[in-house]
Amino acid sequence: MNESEFRPGQAVATRDRLIVGLDVATPSEAMRLVEWLGDDVSTYKIGYQLAYSGGLPLVTELSKAGKSVFLDLKLLDIPNTVAKGVESALSLGAAMLTVHAYPHAMRAAMDAARGSDLLVLGVTVLTALDDADLLEAGYATTVADLVAKRARQAGEIGMGGLVASAAEAAFIRAIIGADLALVTPGIRPKGAAAGDQKRIVTPADALRAGASHLVVARPIVAADDPRLAARSILAEMAAAP
Repeated sequence: MNESEFRPGQAVATRDRLIVGLDVATPSEAMRLVEWLGDDVSTYKIGYQLAYSGGLPLVTELSKAGKSVFLDLKLLDIPNTVAKGVESALSLGAAMLTVHAYPHAMRAAMDAARGSDLLVLGVTVLTALDDADLLEAGYATTVADLVAKRARQAGEIGMGGLVASAAEAAFIRAIIGADLALVTPGIRPKGAAAGDQKRIVTPADALRAGASHLVVARPIVAADDPRLAARSILAEMAAAP
């Protein structure tokens, strides 16, 4: 999928705005889930759990099957290492890739992705963190202030978009404008448990706040009927004005 297809300013089908997180233990479990969801879902996220259990070849397999893959590895290292990681993601066929939104990592990633359709996304602050967590980690700032700073830096560097809590989506949109993708994890449908997420929002509210794409894992992956759960979330999304 081309980067332009992720632009929130363009018409994007509701189905293509839902990213299902393949947060399962093995590639075989992941493929069973993909088969179960069928044509209802077009985009999947592969993160640490699946990538480190032999799931990286699925990026190529799913891409060849017409699916888009969001490779959520949150790269952060010296610039050369980040650049090499981006090149490897490109060779696998990833459509989207995350880096932690440190300026040096974002610049290296964008340089390595230049000329390709890879959508590089900067992760602002993890949705499982709050102000107390930042303080414990040595940051003398709030989540909101750090997210705002990294959003401004991402825009200046020319990133394709950001990953942030939907709780910050509205003020991020005011900073980055309408042209960058804004991918929001920590999404929970009405009535769902929060789990270990501290900054969560419903699908409809996330879209109203300015999110372009929603990442949903547990509410679908752990459901008795994942396809029914995905359709319910898609219905919530479609109902958002």
